[in-house]
Amino acid sequence: MKEEKTSYRGRLAPTPSGHLHLGHGQTFQVADQRCREAGGTLVLRIEDLDPQRSKPEYLDAALEDFSWMGLAWQEGPCFQSQRRALYIDTWQRLKAADAIYPCMRSRKDVREAASAPHPEDEDPEPIYPPAWRVAPSAAGAYADPVGANWRFRVPDGAAIRFSDGRLGEQVFVAGEDFGDFVVWRRDDVPAYELAVVVDDIAMGITEVVRGEDLLCSTARQILVYQALQEKVPLFFHTPLVRDADGIRLAKRHDALAMKSLREAGLTFAEALERLDPGHSGL
Repeated sequence: MKEEKTSYRGRLAPTPSGHLHLGHGQTFQVADQRCREAGGTLVLRIEDLDPQRSKPEYLDAALEDFSWMGLAWQEGPCFQSQRRALYIDTWQRLKAADAIYPCMRSRKDVREAASAPHPEDEDPEPIYPPAWRVAPSAAGAYADPVGANWRFRVPDGAAIRFSDGRLGEQVFVAGEDFGDFVVWRRDDVPAYELAVVVDDIAMGITEVVRGEDLLCSTARQILVYQALQEKVPLFFHTPLVRDADGIRLAKRHDALAMKSLREAGLTFAEALERLDPGHSGL
């Protein structure tokens, strides 16, 4: 009897805007492991939408990091920078559904209007004041997204629920935990919240593995899936990796960049041992 193949599809989605650190490495390792255990297909997607920050040398380093880690993928690489037509089509669908609107407010405007700052490990985006929303008819003046930030109009008070594969049931309240969020930037770049949803739908991704700092982003993206009437994938959020001082890793942590560690002759397993066991993850 022929063995039936699994329908599991996962992805590795590095952003080539800096050197990847051990926190990224742990998340990619978990994504690879979960896909292998399911006998599924792993897709490599390069999230290079931002032309100012994405650099070829960072992509080269990421691919060398993946080789050092022993990761293997079955599809890709594909590049977000080559998928603009898909993002424009989705922008048009959301606009037609009155789910988004043009906004001339800057990030600085929104930050200054926020009543309190967020702690480092919480969602960093302040809540957009509902009084600044514009009528749905304002979108009619735009044939394309150029010239404005485009925000998703969240259903204030709605509870967005999902079950995380590691953390269990999660609930975020629209308008309280997050507000109207950007799906297209004024500099004519699709925002993360739109691009990853578009790509995960197009690529048939069934489970998204990423860091737990993106839990609130998941709630936002579920609203985009719903507005597009598309199936929502499963989610598995990995722990944030910290250094020996308990500080969350970022791309500025050159000492824990995978490029630096592999060039020092360490294996990936040896590199992970450099982390404080109390902060090293799963």
